Amino acid sequence: MAEPGFSFPHIRLCTSIHDIPRADWDALCPDRYPFVSHAFLQALEDSGCTAADTGWAPAHLTFWLDGELAGVAPAFLKSHSMGEYVFDWAWADAYHRYGEPYYPKLLLAAPFTPCLGPRLLLNDRLRNAVSPSQLHHLLDSASEAAGAHSWHLLFPDASDQRLLDQPGSLHRIGCQFHWHNRDFQSFDDFLAELTSRKRKTIRKERRQVVESGVSFQRFSGSDTPDEVLRTFYQFYTATYLKRGQRPYLNEDFFRKLWLALPDQVHLIMATRNGTMIAGALFLTGEHTLYGRYWGCLEEYEFLHFETCYYQGIELAIELGLAVFDAGAQGEHKLIRGFEPVTTHSWHGIHHPGFRGAIKQFTVEEADHVRQYVDDARLALPYRQQKTG
Repeated sequence: MAEPGFSFPHIRLCTSIHDIPRADWDALCPDRYPFVSHAFLQALEDSGCTAADTGWAPAHLTFWLDGELAGVAPAFLKSHSMGEYVFDWAWADAYHRYGEPYYPKLLLAAPFTPCLGPRLLLNDRLRNAVSPSQLHHLLDSASEAAGAHSWHLLFPDASDQRLLDQPGSLHRIGCQFHWHNRDFQSFDDFLAELTSRKRKTIRKERRQVVESGVSFQRFSGSDTPDEVLRTFYQFYTATYLKRGQRPYLNEDFFRKLWLALPDQVHLIMATRNGTMIAGALFLTGEHTLYGRYWGCLEEYEFLHFETCYYQGIELAIELGLAVFDAGAQGEHKLIRGFEPVTTHSWHGIHHPGFRGAIKQFTVEEADHVRQYVDDARLALPYRQQKTG
């Protein structure tokens, strides 16, 4: 039920982040969450990473109420499903087999970023007054106006989940693994919480990296030398080229990222015999360390675990951050102390025939995911079972 004096909002689409003043956007964006900040989205757009020719045409949503801007949401008109981390390839294939178009679709997400966080940046008046059914209607209308056949909102935080959750909606869940800092003062404090066998295993992995002659250097923000940035980008691209893929992000994006968010970017580079051989890039939020990009030119056993996970845990402890989100998937994180976390997405499917089939799929999928999360919790390496 709307509040007295509350008029129903409407949405306008913007085809460039530049159409929305940075001050207006960031006034609605939570402090320190990097991936939907105006600066992050501008770095993606200005570097050409989010553009029509990459399949990521900006279509950002602005919510208007009584003639005033009441909210924004990062959104893109997609011509494929790459770089999303909530996989709907089977849905697209089913549409194709029946001669129906699946693309374009309207995606509300942080591009190339499977990190939980705010997606609907609404002011308090709109957030407190709009109902889930009204919001779904707004998103249905916006996607139809954009010429899309569906909308998809990925990895929302708890506040957005409450606003999206309504009976009968197409709601998917997934599982990631996050590390939680329980007031640890050192990596050894963390190890002390593990079973003896797992503690010994991690120490052995770390020792083997050191004995192979690898050491680590850390760089933050504007203090990062240009040569280090170039070298890291070579590592990043190598990760994709090994799989026969083109990287999603170009070197210009990383340079713009360093300029846009200098105090939130951290780079850990692995060095052997005076030469950098691998690197991992992290971003920080208010309470969370985000492990985002990794690459190497030389393979050493346990180097990936050390660079991306153990070095990241040490960084989170030093910065006093409560959570380390090391990215999507990765069951191997579980035995290294990363705990299962349920992720969410909502989907608006316009085609009435496919909507029912997809709804049944999400229900059956959710049963399997919940069982997987329960089983994963039982496999945690802690001496006493932990729960998020």
